[in-house]
Amino acid sequence: MLKGISSVLSPELLKILMEMGHGDEIVIGDGNFPAASSAKRLVRLDGHGVPVVLEAILRLFPLDTYVPAPVALMKVTPGDPVIPIIWEEYRSIVKDHAGDAQIEEVERFAFYDRARGAYAIVATGESALYANVILKKGVV
Repeated sequence: MLKGISSVLSPELLKILMEMGHGDEIVIGDGNFPAASSAKRLVRLDGHGVPVVLEAILRLFPLDTYVPAPVALMKVTPGDPVIPIIWEEYRSIVKDHAGDAQIEEVERFAFYDRARGAYAIVATGESALYANVILKKGVV
């Protein structure tokens, strides 16, 4: 055990966060996200929701300040009536840890393409729809 590090973060995930360099991206996927088929490196945190994982990661993880939006959400597919209310929680968590860091919405299939290029994907048990998020690592 270590002091000050959330128990949500597994040793495997901590190692990945340390390995990542400036500009590398990590995806935190909801329970419906095709994590296993998309990941170069897959970390399973099935017992947790995205907000708790996002909070734990952003305590340690600097966001990229050299890009317009270091955080990306999967845009709702046109015609889908879902309103992802979980996004407000994400905005609050990002604000708490990264101030005015911008958040962009990325079209669903573009999001999947970007996720396949990510350094790693964290699979969660989040049941909210459109609850996926991409974080771009910055420098300390």
